[in-house]
This record gives sequence, C-alpha cells and structure tokens, in this order.
Amino acid sequence: MRILIINTSERIGGAAVAASRLMESLKNNGIKAKMLVRDKQTDQISVVGLKRNWLHVWKFIWERIVIWKANCFKKNNLFAVDIANTGTDITSLPEFQQADVIHLHWINQGMLSLKNIHEILKSGKPIVWTMHDMWPCTGICHHSRECTNYETECHHCPFICGGKRKKDLSTRTFRKKKEIYNTTSITFVACSRWLEERAKTSTLLSGQTVTSIPNPININLFKPRNMQEARNKCRLPQDRKLMLFGSVKITDKRKGIDYLIESCRILVEKHPEWKKSLGVVVFGNQSQELQSLLPFRVYPLPFIKNEHELVDIYNAVDIFVTPSLEENLPNMIMEAMACGVPCVGFNIGGIPEMIDHLHNGYLAQYKSSEDFANGIQWILTEPEYDELSEQACRKAVANYSESTIAKKYTDIYNKITGKYA
Repeated sequence: MRILIINTSERIGGAAVAASRLMESLKNNGIKAKMLVRDKQTDQISVVGLKRNWLHVWKFIWERIVIWKANCFKKNNLFAVDIANTGTDITSLPEFQQADVIHLHWINQGMLSLKNIHEILKSGKPIVWTMHDMWPCTGICHHSRECTNYETECHHCPFICGGKRKKDLSTRTFRKKKEIYNTTSITFVACSRWLEERAKTSTLLSGQTVTSIPNPININLFKPRNMQEARNKCRLPQDRKLMLFGSVKITDKRKGIDYLIESCRILVEKHPEWKKSLGVVVFGNQSQELQSLLPFRVYPLPFIKNEHELVDIYNAVDIFVTPSLEENLPNMIMEAMACGVPCVGFNIGGIPEMIDHLHNGYLAQYKSSEDFANGIQWILTEPEYDELSEQACRKAVANYSESTIAKKYTDIYNKITGKYA
C-alpha cells in the first residue's frame, strides 16, 4: 500500500513535525509512505517538494490581501484565518497518481486551495484528513475560541471586522467547503478527543467519518537520559533547578507568554528563594527577549530543529511549562513526557488528555497565572518527583509510540481501501 502524506511544510510547525513522524512510523511498520510539501527543509528522499517559484510567494500574499481587505483593512487576525483561495493542483504528479491513499494534514497558506481539494476528491482516491487544528471543520478559523457558529454555519466571524457582518468571508468559505465535502466521503482524524468532539458538532462534517488518533513519537529517541550529561552538552548549570519553555516564536501571544511572565512574578513573590535557585531555559525565535522580562536567570536558545539536540534539552531540565491558550495535542508536551519531564499546562484543548493532574504533571485553571505558578511550585517541590517523572514517561510510551499510532492508521487505510492485512 502506498500512502501520500500532504503538508505545507516538512519540518516547520507542530503539524509538519507530526506529519513527518507519521511518515517515518508508517515506513518503519512496513507501509510505503511519501510526503508532499510546499516547503522542503531536508534532503530526505521520501519527501517531495513542489517546485518553488515566484508564483508560490504571490499566492501566499494574495490570500493575505483578500483577508486584509475583508477584515476592514486591519492587520489583526491576518494569520488566525485561512480561506484557501490559492494553491497548486497536485493530481497530475506521479506521487499522487501512484498513491493508494491521499492523507491530508495542514495544507494552508498556499499549499492547496479549495478548488485543489475538490480535484483531489474527484480523483476517487480514498482520503484521510488529519486535523491539527479546527480549520477543516470551520469556515476560515484555525481555532474558534468561544465562537460556536461553525456548528450550524459560520457568520459574524469574530476574526473579520469584529464580527459585524452577517454574511462575511467565513460564510462564503463555509458554503464552498460544504459543497466540496458533500461530493464524497472523507475520513477525518483529529489529533485529540477534544478536537474530535468539536469536529463532530460541525455541520460541515455531518455524514463524514470523524475519529481521533494522537500524533506519534519515537520513544527510542525521546526517552530519559542522564541529566548531568545532558546539562554538560547544553552548557547549562548543574547547581540549580531548570524550567523549560519553548515555541517557534516566543512572543506569540497565543502561546501564553504574558501568563508565563505573570506566573513567574507570582512565584518569586510567594517563594523568593527561587530567585537564585531556579533558571529558565527558553528555546525559540526571539528567546533573548525574555531575559529582561522574567525574575529568574534565563538561558536563551534558538529554535531547535535537530531532534537529538531536543532530547538533550528535555533531559537537562526538571520541568516543562506550556501556558498556551490554544492547543490541540502539543508535540512538546509529548516530547517532554517521553523524556520523563513533568509538565504544567492550562486545562485547554487536548492538554488534559496528556497531563493527568497531580499524577504525571499539573493542569492549571485556564488563564489563571496564580494556579500556573502553583503548578510550577508543586512539581519542583514534590517529594515523589521521581514517581511523577516515571509516570510521565509511561504515559507517552503507552499512548504515543510509533508502532501504536502506525497500527491505528493502517487499520483506517485498510478499511477505506477494502484491503485487510
């Protein structure tokens, strides 16, 4: 069986990492898998990149222009929504022609247009679509937040002109999607049960198969290692507790940086002893900016792409924190847990499916900086820290291993192609 995985990027972003890992998981379990991307970052031979030219850039810019105009010429929310009005027809490519199953992932920002998706559906090939956010089941947004209009039909979109217009860009795109989805059956796979539940309430996906399968992780790579050696490799101090925070872009408000700053302020007010004994390791673009914003010593690192380096970083720290305000099933929590690092996160999205409160980490009340600080304090002072660490690792191994996830997807492929091993 041949599977073609389609994603905008090969390695940049959580969806790209998850899609790449799934490809490797399938290959390691006897499935022929390739990946088609717009942005290719490695020399991996099983990853095929679209031929890049000025037209790809123009397609991306044109989509933003249309959104900007619809949003009353305001820049806010410019990347919170996508309308898929531009893309590339991939149905004539040999990789597409040879595939038994087309497996869509995150295909926005100029990779595939709605018209391109329609052509893929018209090909008659079985389609699986892994949802890394809500876009496939909404009109235009990646995360609907408090809005539930997508359950019936998108309108008064809060991301477009403050929701003032009834029939706006979200309405038009919603209707186009509905018309396209109705042409054939698609198997939608959410990365979390939370997203599965959301997707099932959308009229866009009525009549379609919706299930959930988490992202895979290589537990032979991401696993507990010697902390002292890891700190030496990362040039981090041995004489203090270390807390880790990471993001592609550290200053991204959606990743909750303001809540992290406030939580650290509360923590040092209540427990001033941490000021000299706790350090914060930060990896991601603009990580240096946190040096003047946190009351602790900050160890800034660039955005890390090499997974072996990531393993060293996780194993060098005592705790991983993610104050993100919008999440599906974060790869970084999965990676940290696999390395035996307890995590603190808000009770939002798929995070409660990963962190078992007071068992392998701490679930903080949503948008409560004080409770987030409590979680940091609790993990760092927990007498049974080793048990926390062990339980975190066990959870990752039991639920996210490559073989486990590859088997679940293989069952889906077999079912929709009528092939059974």
